[in-house]
Amino acid sequence: MPIEVYSFFSGLGFLDLGFENAGFDISFVNEHDERFLSAYKYARRNTAHTPKYGYSSKDVRIFLTDQVWQETFPEYNNHNEIIKGFIGGPPCPDFSTAGKNEGENGQNGQLTSVYADLIIKRKPDFFVLENVKGLYQTKKHREFYDKIKRKLYRAGYSLFDSIENALEYGAPQFRDRLILIGLKRARFGTHLHYLIGTRHLYNLGDIVNLEWPRTNPFIENGYLAAPDGIIRELTVQYWFEKNRVQSHPNQNDVFTIKNRERFYNIPEGDSGGKSFKRLHRWRYSPTAAYGNNEVHLHPYLPRRISVAEALAIQSLPGDFELPPELPLSSKFKMVGNGVPYLLALGIAQELNEWLIPFAHRIGE
Repeated sequence: MPIEVYSFFSGLGFLDLGFENAGFDISFVNEHDERFLSAYKYARRNTAHTPKYGYSSKDVRIFLTDQVWQETFPEYNNHNEIIKGFIGGPPCPDFSTAGKNEGENGQNGQLTSVYADLIIKRKPDFFVLENVKGLYQTKKHREFYDKIKRKLYRAGYSLFDSIENALEYGAPQFRDRLILIGLKRARFGTHLHYLIGTRHLYNLGDIVNLEWPRTNPFIENGYLAAPDGIIRELTVQYWFEKNRVQSHPNQNDVFTIKNRERFYNIPEGDSGGKSFKRLHRWRYSPTAAYGNNEVHLHPYLPRRISVAEALAIQSLPGDFELPPELPLSSKFKMVGNGVPYLLALGIAQELNEWLIPFAHRIGE
C-alpha cells in the first residue's frame, strides 16, 4: 500500500526524489518560490507520476487555515486506512553559521515554527524535518529547537533525531544535516524504537581517517592517478565520470571570470580559503554552498565548476537536469540549497522499511 507524503519547502525536490524512489507516493508539493517550483517540474517532466493534489506556490502559512486546507485536501481526514506523512526542510540560513544566524526570529527561521505548527494542527502519521546542524549544535538555536521538540512531543509524537553526514550515504560531499523524525504514538504505539542511520554505507570516522590526498600543483588537463587507500566512490572524479558531466545538458552552465590568472594559482585540493576553493579530483567535496562568496573551482580546468558538476556532487542521478532559461545564479542556489540525494534516499528507505509492516496491517 503506498504511503502518502505531503512535501513542504520542496525546493528542487532532492528530498522528494529520495522519498519517491524509496517507494513513497508524493501526493502534494509546496514550494513558495515559483522559479524553484518550475525547475522541480522540469526535472521530472519525463516521469509518469503527478502529485494527487498537485503543486502549489502558496505561502505555507495559508495551510494553517481550515478552509484552505479542506478545499485543497478534501479527502485528508476521510481515509484512515492510508498512512500520511509530511516531509520538509524549512529554509535554514538563519540557523547556519555561514548564513545570517538570526535564529527563530529571522525571516527564514520563523518558517521552522510554521512547519511545526502545521504538523501539530494537521496531525500526519509521521513527519520528517531536515535542517542544518546549527539548529542542534548552536546554543541559542538549540534552545529554540528543544522548544519545538517539546511542542511536537506534547502533540503526540515520539521523536528521533540525528546529525547525518552525506558521505555516510555515498555522496561525494562532506555535509552534515539535522534529521528529525516524528512518529504519531496514537497510530504506531507508545513504546517506539527507531534508529536513524541504518542505511549508512560508510562510517564517517573511517572515512575522514583515510589518507586522502591534500594538494597537488594545478596542471590544466593534467593526469593524476588515483592513490591507493581511498574510497574511490566518494571522490569528485568518480561522480564526474558516473554522471558523464561533459555531455550533461547543464555542463555549459558555468560562470566565467575575466581574471583567468587567478584560476591557475590555486593548487588542486586547496579548499582552505574563505572564497576560492579548488576541489581535488580524488577527494570528496566540501559542502556544496555556491552562494555569496563561496567559489568552487574545477580540479584540473581553469574555471569554476558547472551546474552539471554541482549536481553530481549532490549525488543526483545523471538524468536530473535544470531548465536552460533559468539565471545561472538561481541554478547554483537551487542546487546548493538541496539535500544530497543519496542522503535523502537513505533516510527514506529506512523510514519506509519501518512503516511498511503498519501499512500491510492496515491493508488487510
